[in-house]
Amino acid sequence: MRGWDDLYLLPVPPFWLPGATVGILSLHFIQKLLFPYFWADLKYLLKVLTYGARMEMYRLQGRVVTVLDKFVKLAEKQPHKPFLIYEGTVHTYRDVDRRSNRIAQVFLQYEALKRGDTVALLMGNEPDFIHVWFGLAKLGCVVAFLNFNVRFRSLLHCVSSCEPKILVVGADLLGTLEEILPKLQKDVSVWIMAKDSKLPNVHTLLDKIEAASEDPVPVNRCSANNLKSAVLYIFTSGTTGLPKAAVISHLQILKGAAGLWAFGATSEDIIYITLPLYHSAASLLGIGGCIHLGATCVLKKKFSASQFWDDCRRYNVTVIQYIGELCRYLCNQPVKEGEKNHKVRLAVGNGVRNDVWREFLDRFGPVKICEFYGATEGNICFMNHTGKIGSVGRTNFFYKLFFPFDLIKYDFQKDEPIRNKHGWCEKVKKGEAGLLISKVNAKNPFFGYAGNKRHTEKKLLCEVFKKGDLYFNTGDLMVQDHDNFLYFWDRIGDTFRWKGENVATTEVSDVIVMLDFIQEANVYGVSVPDHEGKAGMASLILKHNASLDLEQMYKQVVTYLPSYACPLFLRVQ
Repeated sequence: MRGWDDLYLLPVPPFWLPGATVGILSLHFIQKLLFPYFWADLKYLLKVLTYGARMEMYRLQGRVVTVLDKFVKLAEKQPHKPFLIYEGTVHTYRDVDRRSNRIAQVFLQYEALKRGDTVALLMGNEPDFIHVWFGLAKLGCVVAFLNFNVRFRSLLHCVSSCEPKILVVGADLLGTLEEILPKLQKDVSVWIMAKDSKLPNVHTLLDKIEAASEDPVPVNRCSANNLKSAVLYIFTSGTTGLPKAAVISHLQILKGAAGLWAFGATSEDIIYITLPLYHSAASLLGIGGCIHLGATCVLKKKFSASQFWDDCRRYNVTVIQYIGELCRYLCNQPVKEGEKNHKVRLAVGNGVRNDVWREFLDRFGPVKICEFYGATEGNICFMNHTGKIGSVGRTNFFYKLFFPFDLIKYDFQKDEPIRNKHGWCEKVKKGEAGLLISKVNAKNPFFGYAGNKRHTEKKLLCEVFKKGDLYFNTGDLMVQDHDNFLYFWDRIGDTFRWKGENVATTEVSDVIVMLDFIQEANVYGVSVPDHEGKAGMASLILKHNASLDLEQMYKQVVTYLPSYACPLFLRVQ
């Protein structure tokens, strides 16, 4: 009987426990079935709201803490930590801070720069790009990043549109400078990253940097009093015409710099940047993101598919940035043994196609692909935080509450949004392609373009759903599926995307019709198998009794157009 008595000493579970267990398991099953992304959405949303709350707190306290402020504090807090690694040379946080101080001191001594003046920067990927950028920012200047692929007429247009007081040119771009120097405005002071120069009226910077003081410039020069004040101009083709200088504020830089953190990067990560620094992806998301984290970045002069994974192994890279073409180039490399032997865990970027996405994961291992959507000048961003193949991001009720957007019906014949008989735009259904528009308000402003108010106004849609509302027209067609994942569909307007760059068809056709044997040129993008984007096709009408001079045409396009904008195909009518 003793054994039976002992049984009664065991604790008896409460009568409600089995029912509660079944209920919890049922709720878990229902959540997985009906709301499979609930916890991933909640985690991401909390990150977004946390960062937004921090920005709001700064605003209420009257504090303006910029990315540059964060960098200076990091240089004090972790002076010996590598900030930048370039061609094997380590530049610590203190090194970069002090060299940027020297550059600020040079311009303070030799140029009468005022706070708010614009300085244009024409340089490739190198540490001094960052030193000059930071040095000028410490003087309170607006820095305009020029695309070094852009040539002659388009480059002159970029310089004039941002109205700089100074143009700083990298030593390896002196040939480009010589092309535009005779046509450059006389009131633009030109500086080159060299110790001597044979060009007339061109100042040298390297010799003066060596003699300059490392002391910080007066704090009042760089302290910002408004998060919405302009700090950068980054050029974009948008959906029409020549490149336009998108106005980038402190607020936009702070948002961009939080991108890597939002995807899960930490201060222990090492970020590999092969994209050009004149692009917002490399400068704001890459360099800015590195500062936000207090991490280290490895900067490459130019992307190399054959050296990519060797660099990642050599520098213990954990986070890479990409555009769709970059991933395809890596997949097109000959297969090597041990390709999965690396430490890369995150790949952040946009434009990778489904087939390349799958092949990349199969070949190079379990790297989390962090696809996102965002325009340089835009006020809306989507992030694919779940890893859903093909999607550029995900939305839900709460996200849309803080970042309102819609997909509306579009008339491809008239090249404008469709409006109903009452004059209002109409939303598309889930699964249908629609024009992405995002609401412009105090929390999601659109800062427009420098130098041309008309371009800014053209990007805005008024009276969309009701009287008085205002939306930013992204120029992109998107699809939202029934699980609220978003997919890029196509671009509208007179541009196409090739080699990761936007190509304005009007810019290309204007260059071609300069030839004396061309009557008319119609340029458009065409799909090419196994390639992202669209390649340029020029449909030509020759002048009466004229013949096509291919050699002259080749010289024309390579002289006046960046390589990615040169047409690959011709059609003669």
